[in-house]
Amino acid sequence: MTQSYSNPLVEQREFVAGSSAVFLEEKSVLVVSGEDRLTWLNDLFSQKLDDLKPGVSVEALWLDAQGRIVRDFHIVDDGEKSWLITYSTELANLVTQLQRMVFRAKVTVEDVSEDYAVVATWSKDVPGSVMSWQDPWPEVSAGGWRYGEGPSEPWNYRESLVPEALVPSVWKEFKHCGTMALDALRVAAMRPTGPNEIDEKALPHEFDWLASAVHMNKGCYRGQEAVAKVHNLGHPPRRLVFLHLDGSAHALPDLGDEIFGADDVAIGKVTSVGQHHEMGPIALGLVKRNTSVDIELRVVNAATGESLSATQEVIVPVDAGSVVDVSGLRGKK
Repeated sequence: MTQSYSNPLVEQREFVAGSSAVFLEEKSVLVVSGEDRLTWLNDLFSQKLDDLKPGVSVEALWLDAQGRIVRDFHIVDDGEKSWLITYSTELANLVTQLQRMVFRAKVTVEDVSEDYAVVATWSKDVPGSVMSWQDPWPEVSAGGWRYGEGPSEPWNYRESLVPEALVPSVWKEFKHCGTMALDALRVAAMRPTGPNEIDEKALPHEFDWLASAVHMNKGCYRGQEAVAKVHNLGHPPRRLVFLHLDGSAHALPDLGDEIFGADDVAIGKVTSVGQHHEMGPIALGLVKRNTSVDIELRVVNAATGESLSATQEVIVPVDAGSVVDVSGLRGKK
């Protein structure tokens, strides 16, 4: 995974202009085939997939029974098989788990990561690719729900699946762009992604991920009851915030660095970081839900002890959740 090939600020501009591409070495590709593939995927994931049309790009989350995020997937179907793009961490374990869940369904799950490279571009197909996934973010997908106002920055992100034999030809069409440039653009678009934003407690509501990856009106799937309960009657315990960092510091914070609020009390952690070509140093952070939106925050680098002041911009509001009006359900005195 190459962070930068030259100047990451220049690479950002080139990427948005469509002249460069990012080789996503940390991404893997699974193929799900068989006539039951869409209903099987629909039963597993948070997105409505049983009627997915060929060529339509969707995002889905795999949840545990408590509604916590296990992994996110980028999915597109070609009419014969479904292509799933996800991060490579613990991939072998993932494939084994999925294969064990096939049961009697006419479904085959195959890891084809060695055959295809994942190449990211800014809303532009890569010549020779067998399939491409266009990120639905920041639009609200069918059946989705957005708590916040949504980002104002554009995010025309696309992932193309390129046969390994054709990868050298990609760099005749595009310049190389590093992951630092891509991270900065993603942070600016307030776009959550795995594995950065996913920890053992992550709920979709905390990241406004209900907007693009959860269908609130689909049938049963693991974690559905927990998702509905938090959305309708509760509040997520944490919320994602956008951080404008002090630009006078010598270094950016690291992932996992703690965020402090008033009285030097730790209230969260940094999940993604970027040096944007217009905004300067920015980050995404996960903080306690009731953290005041008006206070100045402080990020402390765990390695150096350096402290950075930060102002927050709301992604997920403090009052996210509890969308059902239960006043009419209460008994009258």
